Amino acid sequence: MDDVFFVVSKLVWSVLRPNTLALLLCVLGFALILLGRRFGRWPLGLGLAWYVAVFALPVAPWLTLPLESRFARPATPPAEVTGIIVLGGAVDPALTAAHGIPALNGAAERMTEGVALALRHPRARLVFTGGSAAVGGGQAESETARKLFADLGLPPDRLVFEEESRNTHENAVLTQRLVQPRPGETWLLVTSASHMPRSVGVFRGVGWDVVPWPVNYTTARDPGIWYAPPFPSRLNQAEWAMREYVGLTVYWLTGRSPEWFPAPIAR
Repeated sequence: MDDVFFVVSKLVWSVLRPNTLALLLCVLGFALILLGRRFGRWPLGLGLAWYVAVFALPVAPWLTLPLESRFARPATPPAEVTGIIVLGGAVDPALTAAHGIPALNGAAERMTEGVALALRHPRARLVFTGGSAAVGGGQAESETARKLFADLGLPPDRLVFEEESRNTHENAVLTQRLVQPRPGETWLLVTSASHMPRSVGVFRGVGWDVVPWPVNYTTARDPGIWYAPPFPSRLNQAEWAMREYVGLTVYWLTGRSPEWFPAPIAR
């Protein structure tokens, strides 16, 4: 069932992701107009509306801010940390394979913060969870993480790698099965701030109360920086946020998360 869910989610999102869907609507509408079909103005207008809205309005930060501000790091960091969980998603597998050295993408802070926390908490285990998110398989992100952490001088006996997960739900399920956390232990969860609500939801869904440790912020409440990123970056930011809202909804409807938009729990 998980295999079907994974494949279907990939295929559906590849078509329905906002930037791609808007482009398809523009092409369809333009083609219909060339064929003399006046109703082609509607798909053309809808497609253009997405691009115009993201260009002219702060759509990207409006969508992203609720996600990134949902969870904050603890006001008082825990003194004792059992383990640090770093979610995959920061590795560029194609470039890593092409050049033979670890290549990271815009979510690189997941990796750097994981190492910083491991140095700050020398008795904590550092757990990286990430296989291949490609349909049909591919090089696991954990292979790159293994090399990167070794190059940065972390001792192998502190490192744990989960190599099979393909999505956030599998991150939680397979990592819990691997490390078998006990009640009363403190585990930090490191992932992008916009991805934290969905991540916390699935970890709660498997009965694991982790401590959110968000990184990789892409916006803030200061309107002065809303238009600072170039237009393509804002398109990607808006699409990423939409992906998270879709993911939150699907995970909630399929029982992978007990809440649609998980909230912090008073500790």
